[in-house]
Amino acid sequence: QVQLVESGGGLVQAGGSLRLSCAPSGRTFSSSAMGWFRQAPGKEREFVAAISRIENRTYYADSVKGRFTISRDNAKNTLYLQMNSLKPEDTAVYYCAASVPYYSGSYYYAKDYDYWGQGTQVTVSS
Repeated sequence: QVQLVESGGGLVQAGGSLRLSCAPSGRTFSSSAMGWFRQAPGKEREFVAAISRIENRTYYADSVKGRFTISRDNAKNTLYLQMNSLKPEDTAVYYCAASVPYYSGSYYYAKDYDYWGQGTQVTVSS
């Protein structure tokens, strides 16, 4: 059974940093596009960042561009999201997602991904 397990969430003051990790189990995701989404209370799940399977091209939501960095270590089969200069509006549950292997298409929508983690809470205090 394929599982994605996020870790690294927590409580941080505005301006601080956190690094989220996503460790898939059950299969390798080196051939998949991977992404991070987030969902704040009362809001829809929104795209945060994605990384392609080829050339590790990265894509970001405008709200996090310049502050967040997505990366992957295929040798460790792990996805990361480095979050700097955090703001209270970044508070949300953050989800890791993976596409099917050899996926080619959009990266910005939840429907583009087939595998999801359970989420990790990030809370930024002002």
